[in-house]
Amino acid sequence: MIKPEVVGQHVSVWGEGPVWWENRLLYVDIESHKILAFDPKTGAEQIWDVGQRVGTVVPRASGGLVWCGDNGFYFLDEASGQSTFIVDPEPDMPDNRFNDGKCDPAGRFWAGSICLKRRPEGSLYCLDTSLKLEKKFGPVTNSNGIIWSGDASTMFYIDTPSKKVRAFDYDRATGTISGERVIWDTSADPSSPDGMTIDSEDRLWIAFCHGAKVVCFDPVAGKVLEQIDFPCVETTACAFGGPDLQDLYITTGLKPGVQEQDAGRLFVCRPGATGVKANAFAG
Repeated sequence: MIKPEVVGQHVSVWGEGPVWWENRLLYVDIESHKILAFDPKTGAEQIWDVGQRVGTVVPRASGGLVWCGDNGFYFLDEASGQSTFIVDPEPDMPDNRFNDGKCDPAGRFWAGSICLKRRPEGSLYCLDTSLKLEKKFGPVTNSNGIIWSGDASTMFYIDTPSKKVRAFDYDRATGTISGERVIWDTSADPSSPDGMTIDSEDRLWIAFCHGAKVVCFDPVAGKVLEQIDFPCVETTACAFGGPDLQDLYITTGLKPGVQEQDAGRLFVCRPGATGVKANAFAG
C-alpha cells in the first residue's frame, strides 16, 4: 500500500497546480492569493502574495514565473514579488476566474477559466510565446487538469463538472487541437476529476476532489491501474518531482465544515512511476 506523507509547513485553503522545476515544487493556494515554491531538500517555502485568487503558476524559461487568476495572465518577478499584467480575455465576466493550466511542449501557456456560479461560461485559452492569446475550447464550467503525451501527439483535458477526461489530437507546430473524444467518463464516481499529470509511460495520474484519492489511469487500456488514498477528502492536483522524477507531490484543500488534521497540506509519495520534465513558458 502506498502511504502519502505530509511535507512542508504551509496549510492551503485550496492548494492547486503543482509543477516541478529546478529542484523545487511550485504550486498555488488559490483562496489565499499565494504562489509557493517548496524546496524538499531544505524544507524552505518561499511565498508570494499576488493580491487576488491565483489558479495556476508555471516557470518562465527566461526567468521568473507566469501565473493567472481573477484578472487574467501575469508575469511574476521572484526577487521583487512584483507582478506585471499581460492580458485578460474575460474582463466583463466577474463571476469567472482562471483555474488550472500548464505549458505545452512548444512552451505555450494553456489555462482555463471557471464560472463560480457553476454555469458553462468558462473557456480554455492558450497564451502563445508572442503573448497572443487564443480561445481553444469551450464552453466549460470548471477548466481543470491539462497535460500532453510524451510524443506530443495528444492533449488530455478535464472540465471537472462534466466528470469526463477528454483527449484531443495536438499539433505541436501550430498548437491546434482537434478530434475531441472522451477517454474516461467518471460519472459513476461521486467525486470528480480535478488536476492531473502524466508519467513516462503515458499513464494519467488524476486527483479527485471530494474523493480523497489519486488514481492512475491507462488511456490505452481504458482502465484504472492504481489508487492512492488520502486522509483528507479534497485531493486537488498532482505532479512528479524530485531528482529522479519519482516523487509524486499532491496538493489538497480544506472542506468547509469538515475537520481533518492534514487537510490543506502538501503530500508526497513514491508510487513506482517516473514522471516527465515540465515545460516552461517560452515567451
